[in-house]
Amino acid sequence: MSKIMVVDDEENIVKIVKTMLESAGHDVITANSGRECLEILKHEKPDLILMDVMMPGMDGWETCRKIKENSETKDIIVSMLTVKSEDEDKVKSFDEAIADWHISKPIRKERLVQTVEWLLKRPFKREE
Repeated sequence: MSKIMVVDDEENIVKIVKTMLESAGHDVITANSGRECLEILKHEKPDLILMDVMMPGMDGWETCRKIKENSETKDIIVSMLTVKSEDEDKVKSFDEAIADWHISKPIRKERLVQTVEWLLKRPFKREE
C-alpha cells in the first residue's frame, strides 16, 4: 500500500499507531523527533506523515512548516496527530504549520485507518 511516517516522541504511541497502520497493509517508518523526521526525509519519501505537535526541541508545527517550505518535500501530505484539539490548535496547524490535516488524539484504529485512506486519496495541492 502506502508508505507512512509516524513522528512522535512517545515510543508507546509510535508503536500503537505503527501497529494499527501495518495491520491495514501500510508500510510504516518512524521518527522520535522533528529533527529525526527531517533527517529521514533526506532519503525517504513517505506518502503521508502523521506528526505529534508536542515534542522536545523542534515541535511538530515547526517541523511541518520546514517540510512544507522545502521544494523536495512540500508535496508530502502531513497531518498533525495530537492531543491539542482546541480550535486555536487546529488553526495553528493549518495556518502557521501549513499542515494538510489535523487529527485529535485519542483515536480508534478504525477511525485512524479510515482517515489515512481518505487523506491518501485526496488531492492536496497548495497555491504557490
